[in-house]
Amino acid sequence: TRLRELGIEFDDEESLNEAFSRFKELADKKHQIFDEDLQALVTQAQIEGTDRIRLVSLKVSSETGKQNSAAIKLNIDGEDKSATSHTAGAVDATFSAINSLVDADVNLQLYSVSNVTMGTDSLGEVNVRIESSSGRIVNGQGADTDIIIASAKAYINALNKILVAANKAHPQV
Repeated sequence: TRLRELGIEFDDEESLNEAFSRFKELADKKHQIFDEDLQALVTQAQIEGTDRIRLVSLKVSSETGKQNSAAIKLNIDGEDKSATSHTAGAVDATFSAINSLVDADVNLQLYSVSNVTMGTDSLGEVNVRIESSSGRIVNGQGADTDIIIASAKAYINALNKILVAANKAHPQV
């Protein structure tokens, strides 16, 4: 009933079950769940609904004085693909690993992080803006209690928008 009070409704039982699963994952990570957390969870589920690229797993390693590394597994059009990247920053390593798996020539124009609620266990919300080689500019959003995972989700969200636009511009017959 709290979801209805917030104006959140689901089209089918599968969507409700997916949202509940995300809620349980978040509840395992956070001590207290706020209305803003619920809204961010539902928004993230809607964003990822029809994506060609999905985040399966991400492992990032950071050590003072050393390069950061990111090992990522993505599901792209139903096929799992993995890559590793080593660069100066954790977010850069993550984005580089994603770029090595996705056939899209893009430039990052904006990277912004904000908290959804208060506290160290708050959901972090990341917004990115990327530009394709054809000049198309899209925004992507992602949220997670881990800011690097939220960053990956936002970047993947933007890439999915680029890929959808490319397919519409050049339909396969």
